[in-house]
Amino acid sequence: MADTLSPVHPLHAWREAFAALPDSLEITAEPLVAAMDLRLGRAAVEAVTDVLGAAVPTVPNTWVATPTGRIIWLGPDEWLVHSDAHTPTELESRLRGIVAPAGGAAVDVSAQRTGLRLAGPLVRELLALGCSLDLHPSVFPPGACAQTTVGQVGVVLAAARADTDDAFHLLVRPSFAGHLAAWLLDAAIEFTPEEQQ
Repeated sequence: MADTLSPVHPLHAWREAFAALPDSLEITAEPLVAAMDLRLGRAAVEAVTDVLGAAVPTVPNTWVATPTGRIIWLGPDEWLVHSDAHTPTELESRLRGIVAPAGGAAVDVSAQRTGLRLAGPLVRELLALGCSLDLHPSVFPPGACAQTTVGQVGVVLAAARADTDDAFHLLVRPSFAGHLAAWLLDAAIEFTPEEQQ
């Protein structure tokens, strides 16, 4: 009988180092989820609401939560859809059946990005060391998102919603995930008390 391979998270080896960070910073590798690149015209925007459980955001550089994940605005007719309740095949099939007749597309990109969650009272200061965006809450509030770089790595950066502390979701290509993790841990040394270094 052939062995069944299960996917290993690209940041699995970094979990122990993330756990050793000071209380003021928290980095967590997010679980692997189904992800779709969704392209559709205005005619199909409302049609996908029932499947996703939320309307796609139409305001540039914003994202919305759904009952099973999130929808991130990437461009005037492009969104990134995450779901932890569907397999990639299921989600792609359901979305494609709705948007294809209207000239849209739903493409599985589940292996394209790895997620990280950064939180804590010093998270904006940490990100400011390697990100050129103004991340002040008045400029980049909860629900904001942008395609940018952190530590010279291309990411999708999203300010989390409804957290007591500041929190961000970073989506990075798996091949750069280790480099980004190393950069974040190195930058976090500045905020680590000497007795923990």
